[in-house]
Amino acid sequence: MADFVFNIAKGRVAEFYNRVDSNDPANSAIVVLALATSGLESDATLKDKDDVVALVSGTTNEVTNVGYARKILTDADLAAMAPDDTNDWMLLDTADLAFGAITAGDAWSKIVFAYDPDTTGGTDSTLIPLTSHDVTITPDGSAITITVAGFYKAA
Repeated sequence: MADFVFNIAKGRVAEFYNRVDSNDPANSAIVVLALATSGLESDATLKDKDDVVALVSGTTNEVTNVGYARKILTDADLAAMAPDDTNDWMLLDTADLAFGAITAGDAWSKIVFAYDPDTTGGTDSTLIPLTSHDVTITPDGSAITITVAGFYKAA
């Protein structure tokens, strides 16, 4: 298992990030969801999924711990988009992901960043998975904070 970019988002992650950062459209956001360890499909299978409905349609499931809710990242949560001309790359970053107190239950193995073009009317079928990141979290009732230093880097 490793971090990866979903095939549907290859070459598009920075543009989706820029759309949210620029409020174009106004209700767009980056949505972060956690995937449960139990039943998690292989990275090779997951990276072919084109929306969040497909992502959790096999044996892979979103976590169901009490206290868990998806993180909705708007422009205020995103670092300003700017190329790093010294290192010749584009690094996209967000604020730390604070989930609050999460009860025991599902162990977490991945977090997924997805693009939502309309947080007021979108559904999981319109959420485009962008990147997946390995995590090892066993909730125990404590607050969970995840730092993903640069969730996407184009070099």
